[in-house]
Amino acid sequence: MRISEALTLNRDDVDLKEKILSIHKSKFSKSRLVPLHESTGEVLKVYAQVRDRIYPYPKSLAFFVADRGTRLTQWAVRDNFAKVSRQIGIRKPIKGRRIGRGPRIHDMRHRFAAQTLVDWYRDGINVEREIPKLSTYLGHAHVNDTYWYLEAVPELLELATLRLTHARKG
Repeated sequence: MRISEALTLNRDDVDLKEKILSIHKSKFSKSRLVPLHESTGEVLKVYAQVRDRIYPYPKSLAFFVADRGTRLTQWAVRDNFAKVSRQIGIRKPIKGRRIGRGPRIHDMRHRFAAQTLVDWYRDGINVEREIPKLSTYLGHAHVNDTYWYLEAVPELLELATLRLTHARKG
């Protein structure tokens, strides 16, 4: 998910019983359903229980809330992510920069997409057939937006080239 999609989730967009998120009018005005992994569903369930215990009378319809019970902002989430990343050692401290330099929260989305494609190539899965599913899951307007990862990640470009070369020889 994009950070903006997570932050615009309202409580009724999160179905913890069925483990599905309803994303409404995100980038390119697209809407989609996003299935949750079992473990993610459980963590969100615990979060919702704690949130509801702290804020029994919600000030906001938001699923994710700040310490005052209001909707989280992108800046607050990015800042917190940077601080936690620094604390666990994946963000390097840089003199004069409070939060250092390192991965951004959006990089996790890119990593997921690229790793999914790498895994498909390595497993011999028909990427042409599967990529529309990944494209939909990511909320891309066009499947070509998902193919961008092939060019952006050297390992993916190499795997795709090897597959194409092998197909031509065979």
